[in-house]
Amino acid sequence: MDLDTKKRQQVIYFVGTEIEDTCLRGEQTLFIVGIRPVEEILKISQQQNIKCLYFGTSQSFNPATLEDYKPWENMMQSLLEKDYWVSLDFGIEHIQTIINSSVNKHSKFVPMISAKIPNYQTLNKNATLKIDDTTWGHSNSGVWSRNLNDLTQVMHYTDWSEYVGDTIIDTDTQ
Repeated sequence: MDLDTKKRQQVIYFVGTEIEDTCLRGEQTLFIVGIRPVEEILKISQQQNIKCLYFGTSQSFNPATLEDYKPWENMMQSLLEKDYWVSLDFGIEHIQTIINSSVNKHSKFVPMISAKIPNYQTLNKNATLKIDDTTWGHSNSGVWSRNLNDLTQVMHYTDWSEYVGDTIIDTDTQ
């Protein structure tokens, strides 16, 4: 499967190995675009013999309101209760929704926080990432900061060219 995001968003399910540095790295995973019926996910994951599910694939997680989030939460909660590993790839702007969510309490829930920083490599050498709070002393014990160049030297890097080899699951033939 190629890397075009629009094409990826047209695919609902695909199977591949988790290549990003999470606790599930190396595991066969069912990647899911958007909200899908739990029964359909169960059927496909059982046919593929997969226990790891990755939601928000292709940047498909983008609820505008808490009401829009509820179907996501219900879907993931149902699968966590069936002993699946559930990852959710979400933008940092959704952090409080996820923190307050019932799925966040599960030990098999993997919050994949996506901090989108386009053109990061064109920032000057002094660029710094700061993990802050909503206001001074609100909920974190302090702040964490690190020069972006230093940070990316110690982080796991996944080149776009590595996002290959996934198998599209055609739901019409399932």
